[in-house]
Amino acid sequence: MSNKKTGFVNLLQEFSIPLIVGVFAALVWANLDSDGHHHLVELNPIAAVLGEGWGVIFGHPMTLHFLINDIFMVFFFGIAAKEITESVLPGGSLNPIGKAMNPILSTLGGVFGPVGVFFLALSVCMGMDLFPGMEPAALIKGWGIPTATDIALAWLVSRTVFGGGHPAVSFLLLLAVADDAIGLVIIAVFYGDPTHPAEPMWLLLVLGGMALALVLRQVKVQKWQPYILLAGPLAWAGLVLANMHPALALVFIVPFLPGPKRDTGLFIDAEAGTGDTGGHGPHSALHNFEHDLKLMVDLGLFFFAFANAGVEFAGIGPMTWIILGSLIVGKTVGITLCGWIAVKLGLALPEHMGMKELIMAAFIAALGLTVALFVAAAAFVDADLLGQAKMGALFSGFVGIIAIPLGAMLGIKKIRPGELERNKPTNP
Repeated sequence: MSNKKTGFVNLLQEFSIPLIVGVFAALVWANLDSDGHHHLVELNPIAAVLGEGWGVIFGHPMTLHFLINDIFMVFFFGIAAKEITESVLPGGSLNPIGKAMNPILSTLGGVFGPVGVFFLALSVCMGMDLFPGMEPAALIKGWGIPTATDIALAWLVSRTVFGGGHPAVSFLLLLAVADDAIGLVIIAVFYGDPTHPAEPMWLLLVLGGMALALVLRQVKVQKWQPYILLAGPLAWAGLVLANMHPALALVFIVPFLPGPKRDTGLFIDAEAGTGDTGGHGPHSALHNFEHDLKLMVDLGLFFFAFANAGVEFAGIGPMTWIILGSLIVGKTVGITLCGWIAVKLGLALPEHMGMKELIMAAFIAALGLTVALFVAAAAFVDADLLGQAKMGALFSGFVGIIAIPLGAMLGIKKIRPGELERNKPTNP
């Protein structure tokens, strides 16, 4: 590939252009032809070609929506798991493992903060009779929506604000993945389909996938493909059959991939050749998994955004502002407060992170967008409430626009990939 083409592709990946374009394409189509957008997303291409009854897996029609949200996103979460796995290696921003406890505790603030703000705002709106004729039970079901964080956009914005090599990026990534894991559990437990209740027994298949991955590692399988193609489907099937969302299937498998002895950084600086990788890090299964799939995943985020961000602007209402306020206020206050409490308990923030970096990371976590849209579809059946909630999730995208100048105003020092490794003193 020529340098010009490589530079263009890198630009697309660096600024998540496919994801952003997908959001705008979905918005335009949904507002010009809502039915057309809906029919395309819910199209079952296999059944369309082979006839009714085809294109069904474990009772789920293989619509474009299913293929994107339940299969493609498995690889996105898998790459996120790779970044977290490396960050807990020696030299990583979350090593020793005690450093990971602060973002994990902060995750509780990222869940309970938005939920608290949601119920407070909802009670105020109901007191003002802003939902005439609506049953409280129907309104309350929206509490799970603002618990979500859009990993892709939070990743993009955090790298823009902090720089690709800042420990705050790994901190926020771990927090976002944990947030969304909790969000998927919330869907399974609180928003489950009464006709398909959760069946935890099938989670034994997830354990089976993990055991198989461990065996592959023990016999020193050095390619990523056997782990992903053999153990991955076991974990995926277990989650599907348990009636839980399978998007996190590879999160259970990726940590078993053979990796470097030390963290190589969020993105290896190939030109500078930085990072103590133990002599084989850049060619490890863990690294190659991301290297081989990241372009496909980054470009494929267009389809994820297109399938999930099709919201009609006519849907603005009180629930819009409840969701938006719950995300921005709840995430920022909740994460900051729990992170501060963790520090007081002796669970330090990663190096180069202070209170202003914690507050900034908490604010960026308010980017609910596509993942919040995902949860909203499970929370509300009423079309009007669903439209209002989706608009609130969509408006949270403005957090990313605000975060960039806000980071500069707060004097956040950017750290480039590999910069910390290069500045470490060498042992004599």
